[in-house]
Amino acid sequence: MPKSSLTSEELRQLLHEYQVPDDCHNELFSPDGHLRSGWSWVMDDIADIGLDGLAQQADEAQHLLHENGATFNVHKDEPQRIRSWALDPIPYIIATEEWAELEQGLAQRSRLLEALVDDLYGPRRVIEEGLLPAELVFSHPSFLFSAVGDALTAEQRPMLILHGMDVVRDAAGAWRILSDLVQAPTGSGYALENRIILARALPRLYREAPLCRLAGFLQIQHRTLLELAQTPREEPNIVLLTPGPGSAGYFEHAWLANYMNFSLVEGGDLVVRDGQVAMRSLGGLKRVDVIVRHITDPWCDPLELRGDSLLGVPGLMQAARRGEVEIANTLGVGVLEHPALAGFLPSLCEFLLQEPLLLRGKDTRWCGDDQQCQDVTRQLSDWQIQHVHEPQNVIDPRQMDSTERAKLNQELCENGHLYTASKALQPSMAPCFNRANATIEAHAVYLRFFTLTDPEDMRKPALERAFRVMPGGLAWVSDHAETLIDSDLVKDIWVLAPVPQPHISMLQHAHKPIIATRDGEDLPTRVAESLFWMGRYGERLDNRARLLRESLTHLLEYGQRNLAESVISDLFVALRINLQDVHNLQSMESRKSPKAMVGKTNPQFLLMRKQLLALLSEEAPDNLPWLFSLLLRNGRAARAHLGDDAWRTLNTLRQKLEEQTRSPGATSARRSLEEVITYLAAFFGLCNETMPHHYGWRFMDIGRFIDRLQSTLDLLRLALVSSTRPGIPLWEVVLASTDNLTAYRRRYRSQLYPIAILDLLLFDETNPRSVGYMLKRLGRQIERLPNQTGTPFRSREARLVIEATSRLHLVAPESLSELDHSEEALAVLAQLLTDLMEPISALSDAISHSHFSHAETPRQLVNVQGGV
Repeated sequence: MPKSSLTSEELRQLLHEYQVPDDCHNELFSPDGHLRSGWSWVMDDIADIGLDGLAQQADEAQHLLHENGATFNVHKDEPQRIRSWALDPIPYIIATEEWAELEQGLAQRSRLLEALVDDLYGPRRVIEEGLLPAELVFSHPSFLFSAVGDALTAEQRPMLILHGMDVVRDAAGAWRILSDLVQAPTGSGYALENRIILARALPRLYREAPLCRLAGFLQIQHRTLLELAQTPREEPNIVLLTPGPGSAGYFEHAWLANYMNFSLVEGGDLVVRDGQVAMRSLGGLKRVDVIVRHITDPWCDPLELRGDSLLGVPGLMQAARRGEVEIANTLGVGVLEHPALAGFLPSLCEFLLQEPLLLRGKDTRWCGDDQQCQDVTRQLSDWQIQHVHEPQNVIDPRQMDSTERAKLNQELCENGHLYTASKALQPSMAPCFNRANATIEAHAVYLRFFTLTDPEDMRKPALERAFRVMPGGLAWVSDHAETLIDSDLVKDIWVLAPVPQPHISMLQHAHKPIIATRDGEDLPTRVAESLFWMGRYGERLDNRARLLRESLTHLLEYGQRNLAESVISDLFVALRINLQDVHNLQSMESRKSPKAMVGKTNPQFLLMRKQLLALLSEEAPDNLPWLFSLLLRNGRAARAHLGDDAWRTLNTLRQKLEEQTRSPGATSARRSLEEVITYLAAFFGLCNETMPHHYGWRFMDIGRFIDRLQSTLDLLRLALVSSTRPGIPLWEVVLASTDNLTAYRRRYRSQLYPIAILDLLLFDETNPRSVGYMLKRLGRQIERLPNQTGTPFRSREARLVIEATSRLHLVAPESLSELDHSEEALAVLAQLLTDLMEPISALSDAISHSHFSHAETPRQLVNVQGGV
């Protein structure tokens, strides 16, 4: 690497806030004060663009993350809240010579753990030889006796496919491993997303850097999973099992499934039949060959493990034992995450691999050993204590008083086998950019790396398998916690290569024939249901945003003195806002002297404004943030079926709603609602333009028009039948909220006639906002759904649409011509709206029962013969 062209004074000015304590390893500078290998060209580039330029690039990176919807959930946060992480524009640099040492140690660690778990579920030599206490292994909740196969075959598949390791560099500059992630290792997708973002935000720096590429690692992972499949089929069915949109890493799950072309499934999407695992789809059950799980061991099978699990698949372990499905990583590998193993790994490495351990962990003691327990209790304040069953909860004796320490000492002596003690490591500090102050500061950095079983070694014995190491990973900045989830800032890890590396893509040129496929009956039922409800919640959000916009417009235009003359009370009914408080306040104010109100703000006006703005800021059921959270939740569940532009539009809408929550003024709220309506229209417009019009798109379209139908019928009933203040102002609201005001004026100029409004919004089948058009569209879409009954008869949902269409067509238009003068005409309209609403209200349940229900046909398990 070339030396930096910066002078000492230029570096000092650039890094005037960069300070590293003497007891920490400095990633940027060597002890003699020179920039370390690999950092010179980074600092040169930062100096060229300046700190202000770096701030702009940091903002661009953050904008791209928001645009792509890169988020994670935190269970301790509010259930409907999702958070985007902040990406540091300064990468974490690992020089070529340093990486060679680290890569060798990471690969050895994976070989060791694969050999260990193979032994623990096989001959258990390490226990027989006394290298590992039996009590330590068998008392761990993730050692699953039921995970042992019925018979070990000569061609045993690897148990550890993908391995994650959390690493720091200690005060002496040595690499140390903090923990292993083997059940559901997360972060590889986030690492690639960060790399893509930095490549776009820092194009010059990325282009000139001789970096090792990350995409090749995921390409190898895809090959490994294909090799893992036991079936001889050319294209095995690989699925990624996720806990669902509420899980912390759901963005990564959806991102990886889409990137590697896997089906993203939840536990309810899979079923075990005749010992095989199958995925529920619109066309029936489709066999699954490989499951890439992101659910920890205890939750994977409620039949044999945790009976209260709603995330797993009943019978999954039995199918795995029989070899009918392969799981990456295998159920039972969670025992490798035992925090006490770090103290035993040096001797285990010598025994299993016949070589010294290259990368050590923290100084660790297992309190189940009397001597090690005494070492801990003698100097309790020097250690951090972890319970074996809850290793994420670290007990710090220094934060305890004498009584609490005495109780902890007693607990360690009595139940030491359930506790592990370790000494904390001081991680190294690296340069990080502070966006708020536009300065470069030093902060503690933790690293996560990943290894993968080499696809060429899948059929080799455990001790002969090699592991590939991802040349990069995920780093996070934290001065107080070791966990990624508690960090506010992440970094991309750049491993420098001796020479520039070529670009690698998952899309490869094909050299063999392929049968063209299209999305159809293989669509998972859960995805179809998510698209259906995405359409429903999107239309519901649009309807309430339009009504709220009209309400704010009338509230502001009529002002504080003319509220009694406005249609605001009817709009409150349409928005389902409780008017009792408003009426009570209005009654109180009417008894006061008019002179007392001169120069004062009308309390009724203030209360109405507060109630309307609450719909845009408070996360209560049917408020706009709540409806959007449900729209987004279903959109995330169907992410692989949404185009990138549509997804970016949805995330932009999320930002707009979050901004409105922070500035809840009535005028700004009205402007924000205009944006909400526009972005919703753009989102569904892009879906119509970019999504293949397969069954998933049809379900989304059906969901939208069911909700649009219901809201239109409700609005017509309010305006023409049940209004407290019927007339032109309310009729105009109906036309404006359905975006038909311009169309009406073009046809009828400025004269408002109730029958003309009905013709436009009820009978005109050329108007997308009319009931007639929506019924016709629903009928056409439902006819093209897969036939679940297997009979030539029409489905219940098709009959419901026909029923509603017939009632609309059979009404005599002349019976409605005198609506504003005839009680008889009003009664006919009221009955018509009721007759239309009944079948439409039943339509959603009928579709769910026909296409989304997980009910299965009962099967007789025992043949009962006569007389028995």
